Amino acid sequence: MTDLDLHKIKALTFDCYGTLIDWESGILTVLRAWACRHGADSSGAQLLRAFADAEHRCQAQTPTAPYPEILRAVHARIAATLGLPTTSGEADALARSIPDWPSFEDSPTALAELKQRYKLLILSNIDRASFAHSNRKLGVRFDAIITAEDVGSYKPSPGHFLRAFEVLGAMGIGREQCLHVAQSLFHDHVPAQALGIRTVWVDRRHGRTGDGATPPPPDEVTPDLVVPDLAALAQLAAGP
Repeated sequence: MTDLDLHKIKALTFDCYGTLIDWESGILTVLRAWACRHGADSSGAQLLRAFADAEHRCQAQTPTAPYPEILRAVHARIAATLGLPTTSGEADALARSIPDWPSFEDSPTALAELKQRYKLLILSNIDRASFAHSNRKLGVRFDAIITAEDVGSYKPSPGHFLRAFEVLGAMGIGREQCLHVAQSLFHDHVPAQALGIRTVWVDRRHGRTGDGATPPPPDEVTPDLVVPDLAALAQLAAGP
């Protein structure tokens, strides 16, 4: 841990998928069923690597496309990468799976505890309609929700963070009083730190190899704080 003082922080901005919502489980439920139907023996690690590469490429190519459309394109790209057939129905199954992605077990309780101390904002690579399903699982009222649909770009582009500065400014909160909480080093920590925001890495994949459903960061990045889950962050925030 650095000299980060959680008592001086006034707002927490959160990535959602991979941090609060267990999207890897949701993604693999769909992709494994599809691969199995076509007789493929694809490991979870292989499917997640293919997803990470395909998602980033599709988001970069069509930054204003709604996230369900991104997922349809991702499915087609994964199929091409793995040499497997796909149908529009199978691509739709991935696009429609977002409401089924579970929250991490500790997310609702930890968010409720953090809400007592901080303003909470969502900065998510998704559309508002899809996030609404996840929000019901998280059970907390966020002070602001900023999605890719709102800013017309996907992280790691800086649009979410620049919009957050505007929202936080209206609350009387400067970026030095804000902490960004996220799992993805690639999508979140690199751009946040480039803009002068301190970060907490929720290392949901601790104990597992690889980067899962996110690409590796292009450059070395050192978060200001590392926790294994959100419950640990809530416990630190409640400390003396």
